[in-house]
Amino acid sequence: MSCAPSYARAGPSARTRRTRSRASGAPRSPEHGPSKNGLPQPDARTELGHLEGDLIIGAKNSQVATLVDRTSRYLTMVALPSRHTATVIPALQQAFSLMDPRHLSTLTWDRGMELAGHRLLTDATGVDVFFAAPRSPWQRGTNENTNKLIRQYLPKGTDLSLHTQADLDALAARLNNRPRK
Repeated sequence: MSCAPSYARAGPSARTRRTRSRASGAPRSPEHGPSKNGLPQPDARTELGHLEGDLIIGAKNSQVATLVDRTSRYLTMVALPSRHTATVIPALQQAFSLMDPRHLSTLTWDRGMELAGHRLLTDATGVDVFFAAPRSPWQRGTNENTNKLIRQYLPKGTDLSLHTQADLDALAARLNNRPRK
């Protein structure tokens, strides 16, 4: 009998799928549920004030928030120094204060952690915040298409912190005055 060491691999197979810490698609908290199940759906696009929002991420930890009205497709861009909820919420409050309050009803956001303090935003502005279902970008289609248009001017990999709020306002005005179908 040989006393040579055995080099056969022991244990599970080489390729195993990692499991997630929580069930796929499970909300982080009860208020993070998708924007269905009895919540108002602004699908008809007949009234102003239903906004869709998202962050555009750039190089060197830079980001810009985008807010698009579902009906008029009016774009507002907000420069952000950080994507933490402590900076995003006040920046969105400032952007909402510049808008007509009669045209602020709801905000549908993706499931990013930047709006973890969404209740503070709702309490301060009266805008109800809803979250899209996981991996469902079509629930915020207007915002996704607008972000694609923005990427023509601010390509991926661009340091967005180089653009001032005035630069972003000028870009938003250019896109808002662009002819659409």
